[in-house]
Amino acid sequence: MQPKHVLLFVLVGALFIGTGFVQSWNTALTIFNMGLVSAIMALGVNMQWGYAGLFNVGVMGFVALGGLAAVLVSMPPVEGAWAAGGVQVLLGLVLGAATIVGAILVWGRMRPGRMRGIVILIILVAGFFIFREVFDAGVARVESIDPALTGYLGGLGLPVVLSWPVGGLLAAGAAWIIGKTALGLRSDYLAIATLGIAEIVIAVLKNEDWLARGVKNVTGLPRPVPFEVDLQANERFVELAQGIGADPVSASTIAVKLAYAGLFIVVLLALIWLSEKALNSPWGRMMRAIRDNEISASAMGKNVKARHLQIFILGSAVCGLAGAMMTTLDGQLVPGTYQPLRFTFLIWVMVIVGGSGNNWGAVLGGFLVWWLWIQVEPIGLMLMQGITAGMAEDSGLRDHLLDSAAHMRLLTMGLILLLVLRFSPRGLIPER
Repeated sequence: MQPKHVLLFVLVGALFIGTGFVQSWNTALTIFNMGLVSAIMALGVNMQWGYAGLFNVGVMGFVALGGLAAVLVSMPPVEGAWAAGGVQVLLGLVLGAATIVGAILVWGRMRPGRMRGIVILIILVAGFFIFREVFDAGVARVESIDPALTGYLGGLGLPVVLSWPVGGLLAAGAAWIIGKTALGLRSDYLAIATLGIAEIVIAVLKNEDWLARGVKNVTGLPRPVPFEVDLQANERFVELAQGIGADPVSASTIAVKLAYAGLFIVVLLALIWLSEKALNSPWGRMMRAIRDNEISASAMGKNVKARHLQIFILGSAVCGLAGAMMTTLDGQLVPGTYQPLRFTFLIWVMVIVGGSGNNWGAVLGGFLVWWLWIQVEPIGLMLMQGITAGMAEDSGLRDHLLDSAAHMRLLTMGLILLLVLRFSPRGLIPER
């Protein structure tokens, strides 16, 4: 990186350090940890857009699949639910998959014509009713088992860190299915398709209680780091905290956040190293050649659609990995919190502001935009309080200005995006 790019990282780091001094180190580390996760999401989107020019606005769906992986891997299985209808639910899913596979095989083996259409229609209709008969009965039994606390199948009871690569695999599998059908579309149609599929993923998470409790949420996920109360009960930790003049309660919270930050930094550095190696390899140069001119690349013998599918899967896997990390950090899965504004639009702003096609730019954008997203609202409120300090308490203008502070996030994001596109259209750290 050039010295001015290093300076940008130093300035962003100063924002987080300043937050620690002005507000609290707990607040600064909370923002920093989510900044790490956001930077990883931005890396995934940068792979798709910056490397290959794929316009994916379904980031939210892949992040949600990563969150689902955290539940399926780490939560203990609900034995009563499995005994009541778990096997029947799995059998129903197998029957549904077999119906689709059977229809595909028939389509490939029968000659085109009216008879092929009739046979496929019979397979799909019969398979659908058989699937629903088996699956719905199993779901009803599972969801009836202590619905206030469980009402779902649970997970595998494995260490939660294992859910991070599993989240990437789930997102990669979904990306393969989407890519096989949608990557042949024009860029704007691909965007519409990915957005719609992301909404389908969220709808499934909200409505299929047997899978992850739906809108009743899954709480109390296992942690890869100690709980604060455990540290506070540890005499050695308490002595250490008191030895440096810190309150054991605050010190335990900071220690846990630092432990999360350490894990996330390792993942982020590994992804940056791999991304840089890939981008500067012959494969990376081929991807950028395809991005810049698909027709010329195809004429040179490159399989454009296969390469697009490859990078679409890789970028989606990184987003799924970040989604599992975020759910681990939160300690819960709340499907209602997955909104396109946060998990699609904001990630795109990070990539554009940081620098599309540059991995370090995407990371910088992730930290900077996330800090602004969190901090501009309280800063805006303080600004409005200062502006309205001399106004009468019953002033309508005063009330309007104070209420407008709640919209500072959207105003700031739009303003930053416009300024970057006007004065640095290639981002703060442009592609080399």
